[in-house]
Amino acid sequence: MTGALDPITLAVLAGRMEQIADEMDATLFRAAFNPIIAEAHDASHGLYHAVTGDTLVQGKSGLPIFVGVMSFAVKAIIDKAAADGDLADGDIYIFNDAHLGGTHLSDMRLVRPYFWDGALFCYLASVGHWHDVGGAVPGNYNPGATEAFQEAFVLPPVKLAKRGVLQQDIVDILMRNTRLPASAMGDLNGQLSALDLGAKRLDTLLEEYGGATVTAALNALSDRAEALMRAELSALPDGRWDARDHLDNDGIKDQALPIQVAFEVRGDRLILDFEGTAGVTAGPVNIARPTAVATAYVAIKHIFPDLPANAGVMRPIEVRVPEGSLLAADFPAPVGGYTETILRMIDVIFAAAAQAAPDRVVANAYGTINALSIAGKRSDGRPWVMFSFFGGGHGGSADGDGLNHGNAPISTATIPPLEILEAAYPVMFRQWALRPDSAGAGTHRGGLGAVYEIELLEEEADAFLFGERGRFPPQGVVGGAPGALNVFHYEAEGGWQAPPLSSKMLGIKLSRGAALRLETPGGGGHGRAGDRDPAAVARDVARGDQTPAAATAANGAAGQGAKG
Repeated sequence: MTGALDPITLAVLAGRMEQIADEMDATLFRAAFNPIIAEAHDASHGLYHAVTGDTLVQGKSGLPIFVGVMSFAVKAIIDKAAADGDLADGDIYIFNDAHLGGTHLSDMRLVRPYFWDGALFCYLASVGHWHDVGGAVPGNYNPGATEAFQEAFVLPPVKLAKRGVLQQDIVDILMRNTRLPASAMGDLNGQLSALDLGAKRLDTLLEEYGGATVTAALNALSDRAEALMRAELSALPDGRWDARDHLDNDGIKDQALPIQVAFEVRGDRLILDFEGTAGVTAGPVNIARPTAVATAYVAIKHIFPDLPANAGVMRPIEVRVPEGSLLAADFPAPVGGYTETILRMIDVIFAAAAQAAPDRVVANAYGTINALSIAGKRSDGRPWVMFSFFGGGHGGSADGDGLNHGNAPISTATIPPLEILEAAYPVMFRQWALRPDSAGAGTHRGGLGAVYEIELLEEEADAFLFGERGRFPPQGVVGGAPGALNVFHYEAEGGWQAPPLSSKMLGIKLSRGAALRLETPGGGGHGRAGDRDPAAVARDVARGDQTPAAATAANGAAGQGAKG
Protein backbone atom coordinates (compact mmCIF):
# COMPACT_ATOMS: atom_id res chain seq x y z
CA MET A 1 0.00 0.00 0.00
CA THR A 2 1.41 3.43 -0.95
CA GLY A 3 0.29 7.04 -1.18
CA ALA A 4 -1.52 9.21 1.37
CA LEU A 5 -3.08 7.38 4.27
CA ASP A 6 -6.84 7.51 4.61
CA PRO A 7 -8.21 8.07 8.15
CA ILE A 8 -9.40 4.48 8.54
CA THR A 9 -6.02 2.98 7.63
CA LEU A 10 -4.27 5.42 9.94
CA ALA A 11 -6.59 4.50 12.82
CA VAL A 12 -6.06 0.79 12.18
CA LEU A 13 -2.28 1.15 12.10
CA ALA A 14 -2.31 3.28 15.25
CA GLY A 15 -4.27 0.57 17.05
CA ARG A 16 -2.06 -2.22 15.72
CA MET A 17 1.14 -0.50 16.86
CA GLU A 18 -0.28 0.33 20.28
CA GLN A 19 -1.28 -3.31 20.57
CA ILE A 20 2.32 -4.38 19.92
CA ALA A 21 3.54 -2.25 22.82
CA ASP A 22 0.65 -3.42 25.02
CA GLU A 23 1.48 -7.07 24.33
CA MET A 24 5.11 -6.42 25.22
CA ASP A 25 3.96 -4.94 28.53
CA ALA A 26 1.72 -7.93 29.21
CA THR A 27 4.48 -10.40 28.38
CA LEU A 28 6.82 -8.93 30.98
CA PHE A 29 4.13 -8.51 33.63
CA ARG A 30 3.27 -12.20 33.34
CA ALA A 31 6.86 -13.44 33.20
CA ALA A 32 8.58 -11.22 35.80
CA PHE A 33 9.69 -12.78 39.05
CA ASN A 34 9.57 -9.69 41.26
CA PRO A 35 6.27 -8.14 42.41
CA ILE A 36 7.42 -4.60 41.58
CA ILE A 37 7.02 -5.57 37.91
CA ALA A 38 4.57 -8.48 38.10
CA GLU A 39 2.07 -6.82 40.47
CA ALA A 40 2.92 -3.10 40.49
CA HIS A 41 3.67 -2.91 36.72
CA ASP A 42 6.77 -0.76 37.20
CA ALA A 43 7.92 -1.28 33.62
CA SER A 44 7.28 -0.06 30.09
CA HIS A 45 7.76 -0.91 26.41
CA GLY A 46 7.66 1.03 23.20
CA LEU A 47 8.80 1.73 19.66
CA TYR A 48 11.36 4.47 19.08
CA HIS A 49 12.64 6.46 16.08
CA ALA A 50 15.67 4.97 14.33
CA VAL A 51 17.58 8.28 14.14
CA THR A 52 16.37 10.54 16.95
CA GLY A 53 15.21 7.96 19.49
CA ASP A 54 11.91 9.85 19.86
CA THR A 55 8.96 7.93 21.25
CA LEU A 56 6.76 6.61 18.44
CA VAL A 57 4.43 4.33 20.38
CA GLN A 58 4.20 3.31 24.03
CA GLY A 59 2.10 0.67 25.74
CA LYS A 60 -0.89 1.91 27.75
CA SER A 61 -0.03 -0.20 30.79
CA GLY A 62 3.53 1.04 31.24
CA LEU A 63 4.69 3.96 33.35
CA PRO A 64 4.16 7.39 31.72
CA ILE A 65 7.47 8.66 33.11
CA PHE A 66 9.22 6.13 30.89
CA VAL A 67 7.71 7.67 27.71
CA GLY A 68 10.17 10.55 27.86
CA VAL A 69 13.17 8.99 29.53
CA MET A 70 13.27 5.98 27.24
CA SER A 71 13.75 8.23 24.23
CA PHE A 72 16.96 9.46 25.92
CA ALA A 73 17.94 5.86 26.64
CA VAL A 74 17.45 4.86 23.02
CA LYS A 75 19.36 7.93 21.82
CA ALA A 76 22.27 6.89 24.07
CA ILE A 77 22.32 3.53 22.27
CA ILE A 78 22.06 5.23 18.86
CA ASP A 79 25.11 7.35 19.73
CA LYS A 80 27.07 4.36 21.02
CA ALA A 81 26.26 2.26 17.96
CA ALA A 82 27.33 5.14 15.68
CA ALA A 83 30.62 5.52 17.55
CA ASP A 84 31.33 1.78 17.55
CA GLY A 85 30.15 1.28 13.97
CA ASP A 86 29.03 -2.30 14.55
CA LEU A 87 25.22 -2.24 14.82
CA ALA A 88 23.72 -5.48 13.54
CA ASP A 89 20.41 -7.30 13.36
CA GLY A 90 20.01 -9.38 16.53
CA ASP A 91 21.97 -7.01 18.78
CA ILE A 92 20.48 -6.14 22.17
CA TYR A 93 21.93 -3.47 24.44
CA ILE A 94 21.49 -3.30 28.21
CA PHE A 95 22.27 -0.62 30.79
CA ASN A 96 20.97 1.10 33.92
CA ASP A 97 23.03 4.33 33.95
CA ALA A 98 20.41 6.86 35.07
CA HIS A 99 22.41 9.88 33.96
CA LEU A 100 22.15 8.63 30.37
CA GLY A 101 18.71 7.06 30.39
CA GLY A 102 16.90 8.81 33.22
CA THR A 103 15.10 7.68 36.42
CA HIS A 104 17.36 5.58 38.71
CA LEU A 105 19.70 2.58 38.72
CA SER A 106 17.00 0.06 39.64
CA ASP A 107 15.46 0.51 36.20
CA MET A 108 17.18 -1.88 33.78
CA ARG A 109 16.90 -0.89 30.13
CA LEU A 110 17.10 -3.22 27.14
CA VAL A 111 17.23 -1.68 23.66
CA ARG A 112 17.00 -3.71 20.45
CA PRO A 113 17.43 -2.38 16.90
CA TYR A 114 14.70 -3.68 14.59
CA PHE A 115 15.65 -4.30 10.96
CA TRP A 116 13.26 -4.62 8.02
CA ASP A 117 14.26 -5.49 4.48
CA GLY A 118 17.92 -5.22 5.43
CA ALA A 119 17.71 -1.70 6.90
CA LEU A 120 17.23 -0.30 10.40
CA PHE A 121 13.54 0.53 10.80
CA CYS A 122 13.16 1.51 14.47
CA TYR A 123 14.19 0.49 17.98
CA LEU A 124 12.28 -1.63 20.46
CA ALA A 125 12.91 -0.98 24.14
CA SER A 126 12.01 -2.51 27.48
CA VAL A 127 12.56 -1.05 30.93
CA GLY A 128 11.73 -2.70 34.23
CA HIS A 129 12.43 -1.99 37.90
CA TRP A 130 14.59 -4.87 39.13
CA HIS A 131 14.19 -5.86 42.75
CA ASP A 132 17.82 -5.37 43.75
CA VAL A 133 20.88 -4.20 41.79
CA GLY A 134 23.56 -4.26 44.49
CA GLY A 135 24.61 -1.09 46.28
CA ALA A 136 24.70 -0.35 49.99
CA VAL A 137 20.99 -0.79 50.69
CA PRO A 138 18.82 -3.77 49.71
CA GLY A 139 16.25 -2.57 47.22
CA ASN A 140 18.54 0.35 46.23
CA TYR A 141 16.59 3.26 47.74
CA ASN A 142 19.50 4.50 49.87
CA PRO A 143 18.53 7.79 51.57
CA GLY A 144 22.10 8.28 52.78
CA ALA A 145 23.85 7.90 49.41
CA THR A 146 26.23 10.69 48.38
CA GLU A 147 27.27 9.14 45.07
CA ALA A 148 25.74 6.75 42.57
CA PHE A 149 28.10 3.94 43.52
CA GLN A 150 26.43 3.73 46.95
CA GLU A 151 23.05 3.24 45.32
CA ALA A 152 23.58 0.30 42.99
CA PHE A 153 25.86 -1.40 40.50
CA VAL A 154 26.29 1.01 37.57
CA LEU A 155 26.16 -0.62 34.12
CA PRO A 156 26.98 1.54 31.07
CA PRO A 157 25.50 0.60 27.66
CA VAL A 158 26.90 -2.78 26.61
CA LYS A 159 25.78 -5.50 24.22
CA LEU A 160 23.83 -8.23 25.95
CA ALA A 161 23.40 -10.01 22.63
CA LYS A 162 25.48 -9.82 19.45
CA ARG A 163 23.78 -10.82 16.21
CA GLY A 164 21.32 -12.90 18.20
CA VAL A 165 23.86 -14.61 20.48
CA LEU A 166 23.46 -13.91 24.21
CA GLN A 167 26.71 -12.79 25.86
CA GLN A 168 26.87 -14.99 28.95
CA ASP A 169 29.69 -12.98 30.52
CA ILE A 170 27.39 -9.93 30.74
CA VAL A 171 24.67 -12.07 32.32
CA ASP A 172 27.18 -13.42 34.83
CA ILE A 173 28.26 -9.90 35.82
CA LEU A 174 24.64 -8.86 36.34
CA MET A 175 23.78 -11.90 38.45
CA ARG A 176 26.87 -11.44 40.62
CA ASN A 177 25.81 -7.89 41.46
CA THR A 178 22.39 -8.59 42.94
CA ARG A 179 21.28 -10.02 46.26
CA LEU A 180 18.44 -11.79 44.45
CA PRO A 181 19.85 -13.44 41.31
CA ALA A 182 16.86 -15.70 40.73
CA SER A 183 14.55 -12.68 40.67
CA ALA A 184 16.90 -10.73 38.40
CA MET A 185 17.27 -13.65 35.98
CA GLY A 186 13.50 -14.05 35.77
CA ASP A 187 13.04 -10.35 35.04
CA LEU A 188 15.81 -10.38 32.43
CA ASN A 189 14.27 -13.32 30.61
CA GLY A 190 10.87 -11.61 30.75
CA GLN A 191 12.29 -8.48 29.12
CA LEU A 192 14.05 -10.50 26.43
CA SER A 193 10.80 -12.32 25.70
CA ALA A 194 8.94 -9.03 25.42
CA LEU A 195 11.45 -7.76 22.85
CA ASP A 196 11.19 -11.02 20.89
CA LEU A 197 7.42 -10.73 20.79
CA GLY A 198 7.60 -7.10 19.69
CA ALA A 199 9.90 -8.00 16.79
CA LYS A 200 7.57 -10.81 15.69
CA ARG A 201 4.52 -8.56 15.78
CA LEU A 202 6.35 -5.90 13.77
CA ASP A 203 7.31 -8.54 11.21
CA THR A 204 3.65 -9.41 10.74
CA LEU A 205 2.58 -5.76 10.51
CA LEU A 206 5.22 -4.81 7.97
CA GLU A 207 4.58 -7.90 5.85
CA GLU A 208 0.93 -6.84 5.66
CA TYR A 209 1.30 -3.08 5.08
CA GLY A 210 4.90 -2.49 3.99
CA GLY A 211 7.57 -0.31 5.52
CA ALA A 212 6.64 2.88 3.64
CA THR A 213 3.02 2.82 4.81
CA VAL A 214 3.88 2.11 8.45
CA THR A 215 6.52 4.87 8.41
CA ALA A 216 3.99 7.27 6.95
CA ALA A 217 1.55 6.35 9.72
CA LEU A 218 4.14 6.95 12.44
CA ASN A 219 4.99 10.36 10.99
CA ALA A 220 1.32 11.28 10.66
CA LEU A 221 0.59 10.28 14.27
CA SER A 222 3.46 12.44 15.58
CA ASP A 223 2.36 15.40 13.46
CA ARG A 224 -1.20 14.99 14.66
CA ALA A 225 -0.05 14.94 18.30
CA GLU A 226 1.84 18.19 17.73
CA ALA A 227 -1.18 19.84 16.10
CA LEU A 228 -3.45 18.77 18.98
CA MET A 229 -0.98 20.11 21.54
CA ARG A 230 -0.75 23.46 19.74
CA ALA A 231 -4.53 23.70 19.62
CA GLU A 232 -4.78 23.02 23.36
CA LEU A 233 -2.19 25.69 24.15
CA SER A 234 -3.86 28.22 21.86
CA ALA A 235 -7.05 27.84 23.90
CA LEU A 236 -5.23 29.03 27.06
CA PRO A 237 -4.69 32.70 27.85
CA ASP A 238 -1.23 34.06 27.19
CA GLY A 239 0.70 34.81 30.37
CA ARG A 240 3.25 33.65 32.92
CA TRP A 241 2.37 31.99 36.21
CA ASP A 242 4.80 30.89 38.93
CA ALA A 243 4.69 28.22 41.63
CA ARG A 244 7.14 27.07 44.30
CA ASP A 245 7.24 24.09 46.67
CA HIS A 246 9.89 22.24 48.66
CA LEU A 247 11.44 18.85 49.32
CA ASP A 248 11.89 18.10 53.04
CA ASN A 249 15.65 17.56 52.70
CA ASP A 250 18.18 15.54 50.71
CA GLY A 251 18.62 12.78 53.30
CA ILE A 252 22.03 14.13 54.35
CA LYS A 253 21.51 17.75 55.38
CA ASP A 254 18.32 18.82 57.14
CA GLN A 255 17.55 21.73 54.84
CA ALA A 256 14.48 22.37 52.71
CA LEU A 257 15.05 22.37 48.95
CA PRO A 258 12.93 24.62 46.71
CA ILE A 259 11.48 23.42 43.40
CA GLN A 260 10.21 26.32 41.30
CA VAL A 261 8.60 26.68 37.89
CA ALA A 262 7.25 29.40 35.61
CA PHE A 263 4.41 28.24 33.34
CA GLU A 264 4.45 30.60 30.35
CA VAL A 265 2.00 30.40 27.45
CA ARG A 266 2.85 32.21 24.21
CA GLY A 267 0.20 31.50 21.62
CA ASP A 268 0.57 27.85 20.63
CA ARG A 269 3.81 27.40 22.60
CA LEU A 270 4.57 26.63 26.25
CA ILE A 271 7.72 27.34 28.24
CA LEU A 272 8.35 25.54 31.53
CA ASP A 273 11.23 27.33 33.25
CA PHE A 274 12.63 25.83 36.47
CA GLU A 275 14.94 28.72 37.33
CA GLY A 276 15.05 29.19 41.10
CA THR A 277 15.22 25.46 41.88
CA ALA A 278 17.83 24.32 44.41
CA GLY A 279 21.29 23.30 43.28
CA VAL A 280 22.73 19.78 43.10
CA THR A 281 22.57 18.15 46.53
CA ALA A 282 24.86 15.79 48.40
CA GLY A 283 22.00 13.35 48.93
CA PRO A 284 19.98 11.31 46.42
CA VAL A 285 17.11 13.65 45.52
CA ASN A 286 18.90 14.82 42.37
CA ILE A 287 17.68 13.84 38.92
CA ALA A 288 19.35 13.84 35.53
CA ARG A 289 18.12 16.23 32.83
CA PRO A 290 16.40 13.46 30.80
CA THR A 291 14.25 12.71 33.84
CA ALA A 292 13.31 16.36 34.23
CA VAL A 293 12.19 16.66 30.60
CA ALA A 294 10.21 13.42 30.85
CA THR A 295 8.51 14.65 34.02
CA ALA A 296 7.35 17.77 32.23
CA TYR A 297 5.76 15.49 29.63
CA VAL A 298 3.93 13.49 32.33
CA ALA A 299 2.52 16.67 33.87
CA ILE A 300 1.38 17.94 30.47
CA LYS A 301 -0.35 14.62 29.78
CA HIS A 302 -2.29 15.00 33.04
CA ILE A 303 -3.38 18.52 32.15
CA PHE A 304 -4.29 17.52 28.57
CA PRO A 305 -5.32 13.86 28.99
CA ASP A 306 -6.70 13.31 25.49
CA LEU A 307 -3.35 13.79 23.77
CA PRO A 308 -1.64 10.70 22.30
CA ALA A 309 1.52 9.27 23.85
CA ASN A 310 4.27 10.15 21.41
CA ALA A 311 7.05 12.70 21.04
CA GLY A 312 4.98 15.05 18.87
CA VAL A 313 3.29 16.34 22.03
CA MET A 314 6.53 17.94 23.22
CA ARG A 315 7.46 19.81 20.01
CA PRO A 316 5.67 23.04 21.04
CA ILE A 317 7.02 22.85 24.61
CA GLU A 318 10.37 24.20 25.80
CA VAL A 319 11.64 22.81 29.10
CA ARG A 320 14.30 25.03 30.66
CA VAL A 321 16.33 23.16 33.26
CA PRO A 322 19.02 25.29 34.97
CA GLU A 323 22.56 23.93 34.79
CA GLY A 324 23.86 23.04 38.25
CA SER A 325 20.37 22.49 39.64
CA LEU A 326 19.22 19.27 41.27
CA LEU A 327 17.14 18.75 38.11
CA ALA A 328 20.26 18.45 35.93
CA ALA A 329 22.75 16.47 38.01
CA ASP A 330 25.82 14.95 36.37
CA PHE A 331 27.34 11.54 37.08
CA PRO A 332 28.14 10.36 39.74
CA ALA A 333 25.65 12.46 41.71
CA PRO A 334 23.16 10.17 43.50
CA VAL A 335 19.70 10.01 41.92
CA GLY A 336 18.08 7.06 43.71
CA GLY A 337 15.20 9.11 45.11
CA TYR A 338 14.21 10.53 41.75
CA THR A 339 10.56 9.65 42.37
CA GLU A 340 10.25 12.20 45.17
CA THR A 341 11.72 15.01 43.08
CA ILE A 342 9.66 14.40 39.97
CA LEU A 343 6.51 14.27 42.07
CA ARG A 344 7.36 17.73 43.39
CA MET A 345 8.01 18.91 39.81
CA ILE A 346 4.53 17.73 38.85
CA ASP A 347 3.08 19.45 41.90
CA VAL A 348 4.53 22.85 41.00
CA ILE A 349 3.54 22.50 37.34
CA PHE A 350 -0.03 21.77 38.45
CA ALA A 351 -0.01 24.69 40.92
CA ALA A 352 1.23 27.10 38.23
CA ALA A 353 -1.11 25.77 35.53
CA ALA A 354 -4.10 26.04 37.88
CA GLN A 355 -3.68 29.82 37.79
CA ALA A 356 -4.11 29.76 34.02
CA ALA A 357 -6.70 26.98 33.68
CA PRO A 358 -8.26 26.12 37.06
CA ASP A 359 -10.84 23.76 35.57
CA ARG A 360 -8.18 21.61 33.89
CA VAL A 361 -5.86 21.02 36.85
CA VAL A 362 -6.15 18.82 39.92
CA ALA A 363 -4.71 19.80 43.29
CA ASN A 364 -1.50 18.19 44.50
CA ALA A 365 -1.56 14.45 45.13
CA TYR A 366 0.14 12.99 48.21
CA GLY A 367 3.57 13.54 46.71
CA THR A 368 5.73 10.62 47.87
CA ILE A 369 5.99 6.94 47.06
CA ASN A 370 7.35 6.20 50.56
CA ALA A 371 9.89 3.70 49.23
CA LEU A 372 10.30 1.22 52.07
CA SER A 373 12.79 -1.64 52.17
CA ILE A 374 12.87 -4.35 54.83
CA ALA A 375 15.64 -6.93 54.49
CA GLY A 376 17.06 -9.82 56.45
CA LYS A 377 17.66 -13.55 56.43
CA ARG A 378 15.18 -16.34 56.93
CA SER A 379 15.69 -19.03 59.53
CA ASP A 380 17.32 -21.25 56.89
CA GLY A 381 19.81 -18.51 55.95
CA ARG A 382 18.18 -17.39 52.69
CA PRO A 383 18.21 -13.61 52.17
CA TRP A 384 14.98 -11.73 51.61
CA VAL A 385 14.31 -8.15 50.52
CA MET A 386 10.88 -6.60 50.66
CA PHE A 387 10.79 -3.40 48.65
CA SER A 388 7.50 -1.68 48.03
CA PHE A 389 5.88 1.70 47.59
CA PHE A 390 2.70 2.92 49.17
CA GLY A 391 -0.33 4.98 48.24
CA GLY A 392 -2.04 8.17 49.33
CA GLY A 393 -4.72 10.65 48.39
CA HIS A 394 -5.02 12.39 45.02
CA GLY A 395 -5.98 16.03 44.62
CA GLY A 396 -9.49 17.32 44.20
CA SER A 397 -10.53 18.68 40.81
CA ALA A 398 -13.24 20.85 39.29
CA ASP A 399 -15.16 17.65 38.58
CA GLY A 400 -15.08 16.02 42.01
CA ASP A 401 -13.19 14.80 45.05
CA GLY A 402 -9.76 13.26 44.75
CA LEU A 403 -9.17 9.52 44.63
CA ASN A 404 -8.68 7.82 48.00
CA HIS A 405 -5.53 5.70 48.38
CA GLY A 406 -4.28 5.93 44.83
CA ASN A 407 -0.84 5.45 43.36
CA ALA A 408 1.50 8.30 42.48
CA PRO A 409 0.57 10.35 39.36
CA ILE A 410 3.91 9.52 37.74
CA SER A 411 2.63 6.10 36.81
CA THR A 412 -0.17 3.72 36.02
CA ALA A 413 1.40 1.21 38.38
CA THR A 414 -0.61 -0.44 41.13
CA ILE A 415 0.17 -0.77 44.82
CA PRO A 416 1.14 -4.40 45.52
CA PRO A 417 -1.67 -6.10 47.47
CA LEU A 418 -0.94 -6.98 51.09
CA GLU A 419 -1.76 -10.63 50.35
CA ILE A 420 1.10 -10.74 47.82
CA LEU A 421 3.53 -9.02 50.19
CA GLU A 422 2.60 -11.25 53.13
CA ALA A 423 2.92 -14.37 50.97
CA ALA A 424 6.33 -13.36 49.64
CA TYR A 425 7.96 -11.99 52.79
CA PRO A 426 8.00 -12.70 56.56
CA VAL A 427 5.79 -9.74 57.48
CA MET A 428 2.22 -9.21 58.63
CA PHE A 429 0.11 -6.10 58.11
CA ARG A 430 -1.51 -5.14 61.37
CA GLN A 431 -3.34 -2.37 59.55
CA TRP A 432 -4.03 -1.30 55.95
CA ALA A 433 -6.73 1.33 56.05
CA LEU A 434 -7.84 4.78 54.94
CA ARG A 435 -6.55 7.65 57.09
CA PRO A 436 -9.38 9.88 58.40
CA ASP A 437 -8.94 13.67 58.29
CA SER A 438 -5.98 13.41 55.93
CA ALA A 439 -7.63 15.02 52.88
CA GLY A 440 -7.29 18.70 52.07
CA ALA A 441 -10.61 20.51 52.38
CA GLY A 442 -12.18 22.21 49.38
CA THR A 443 -15.29 22.58 47.29
CA HIS A 444 -14.03 19.20 46.16
CA ARG A 445 -11.80 17.71 48.82
CA GLY A 446 -8.66 15.70 48.23
CA GLY A 447 -8.57 11.94 48.48
CA LEU A 448 -7.70 10.21 51.75
CA GLY A 449 -4.25 8.91 52.54
CA ALA A 450 -3.68 5.53 54.15
CA VAL A 451 -2.36 3.92 57.31
CA TYR A 452 -0.03 0.94 57.00
CA GLU A 453 1.36 -0.92 60.00
CA ILE A 454 3.79 -3.74 59.19
CA GLU A 455 5.04 -6.28 61.75
CA LEU A 456 8.20 -8.35 61.34
CA LEU A 457 7.74 -12.12 61.69
CA GLU A 458 11.40 -13.16 61.39
CA GLU A 459 14.00 -12.88 64.15
CA GLU A 460 15.52 -9.61 62.94
CA ALA A 461 15.73 -7.28 59.94
CA ASP A 462 16.90 -3.87 58.82
CA ALA A 463 14.53 -1.27 57.37
CA PHE A 464 15.13 1.81 55.22
CA LEU A 465 12.68 4.59 54.33
CA PHE A 466 12.90 7.10 51.49
CA GLY A 467 9.90 9.39 51.62
CA GLU A 468 8.82 13.02 51.41
CA ARG A 469 6.02 15.39 52.43
CA GLY A 470 6.98 15.06 56.10
CA ARG A 471 7.28 18.84 56.45
CA PHE A 472 5.56 20.39 53.42
CA PRO A 473 2.02 19.09 52.85
CA PRO A 474 0.38 18.57 49.43
CA GLN A 475 -1.09 21.90 48.34
CA GLY A 476 -4.62 22.72 47.30
CA VAL A 477 -5.46 24.88 44.30
CA VAL A 478 -8.01 27.63 43.61
CA GLY A 479 -8.39 28.23 47.36
CA GLY A 480 -8.35 24.57 48.43
CA ALA A 481 -6.61 23.50 51.65
CA PRO A 482 -3.50 21.29 51.90
CA GLY A 483 -3.61 17.60 52.74
CA ALA A 484 -2.08 16.08 55.87
CA LEU A 485 1.66 15.59 56.30
CA ASN A 486 3.39 12.24 55.84
CA VAL A 487 4.08 10.53 59.20
CA PHE A 488 6.44 7.60 59.84
CA HIS A 489 7.21 5.74 63.09
CA TYR A 490 8.97 2.52 64.02
CA GLU A 491 8.97 0.41 67.17
CA ALA A 492 12.23 0.30 69.12
CA GLU A 493 13.38 0.59 72.73
CA GLY A 494 9.90 -0.12 74.05
CA GLY A 495 8.08 2.58 72.12
CA TRP A 496 7.38 4.35 68.86
CA GLN A 497 10.28 6.37 67.41
CA ALA A 498 10.37 8.99 64.65
CA PRO A 499 13.23 9.55 62.18
CA PRO A 500 15.31 12.70 62.78
CA LEU A 501 14.94 13.79 59.13
CA SER A 502 11.16 13.30 59.17
CA SER A 503 10.78 11.25 55.99
CA LYS A 504 14.08 9.44 55.43
CA MET A 505 16.09 7.00 57.51
CA LEU A 506 18.78 4.33 57.18
CA GLY A 507 19.43 1.22 59.26
CA ILE A 508 16.28 0.85 61.34
CA LYS A 509 16.85 -2.28 63.45
CA LEU A 510 13.78 -4.45 63.86
CA SER A 511 13.31 -7.52 66.02
CA ARG A 512 10.54 -10.10 65.86
CA GLY A 513 7.17 -8.51 66.65
CA ALA A 514 8.32 -4.92 66.05
CA ALA A 515 6.49 -2.84 63.49
CA LEU A 516 6.75 0.10 61.12
CA ARG A 517 3.87 2.55 60.73
CA LEU A 518 3.24 4.82 57.74
CA GLU A 519 0.47 7.42 57.71
CA THR A 520 0.45 8.81 54.18
CA PRO A 521 -0.78 12.24 53.08
CA GLY A 522 -4.14 13.01 51.57
CA GLY A 523 -4.50 15.12 48.45
CA GLY A 524 -5.02 18.86 48.35
CA GLY A 525 -8.46 20.40 47.96
CA HIS A 526 -9.86 22.17 44.89
CA GLY A 527 -11.84 25.38 45.53
CA ARG A 528 -12.94 27.00 48.78
CA ALA A 529 -14.02 24.59 51.51
CA GLY A 530 -16.87 26.89 52.52
CA ASP A 531 -18.49 26.24 49.14
CA ARG A 532 -18.64 22.46 49.62
CA ASP A 533 -22.08 20.87 49.40
CA PRO A 534 -23.30 20.24 53.00
CA ALA A 535 -24.59 16.83 51.90
CA ALA A 536 -21.05 15.89 50.81
CA VAL A 537 -19.69 16.99 54.20
CA ALA A 538 -22.31 14.91 55.99
CA ARG A 539 -21.46 11.93 53.82
CA ASP A 540 -17.74 12.28 54.67
CA VAL A 541 -18.55 12.27 58.40
CA ALA A 542 -20.99 9.36 58.12
CA ARG A 543 -18.37 7.26 56.35
CA GLY A 544 -15.68 8.10 58.87
CA ASP A 545 -13.58 9.92 56.26
CA GLN A 546 -13.75 13.05 58.40
CA THR A 547 -14.44 13.58 62.11
CA PRO A 548 -17.21 16.03 63.05
CA ALA A 549 -14.68 18.40 64.62
CA ALA A 550 -12.52 18.41 61.50
CA ALA A 551 -15.57 18.90 59.29
CA THR A 552 -16.66 21.95 61.26
CA ALA A 553 -13.15 23.41 61.30
CA ALA A 554 -12.64 22.87 57.56
CA ASN A 555 -16.07 23.62 56.14
CA GLY A 556 -17.60 26.11 58.57
CA ALA A 557 -21.37 26.17 58.44
CA ALA A 558 -21.42 23.27 55.99
CA GLY A 559 -19.75 21.08 58.60
CA GLN A 560 -21.83 22.09 61.61
CA GLY A 561 -24.31 19.51 62.70
CA ALA A 562 -22.59 16.67 60.84
CA LYS A 563 -22.59 13.56 62.99
CA GLY A 564 -20.68 10.32 62.78
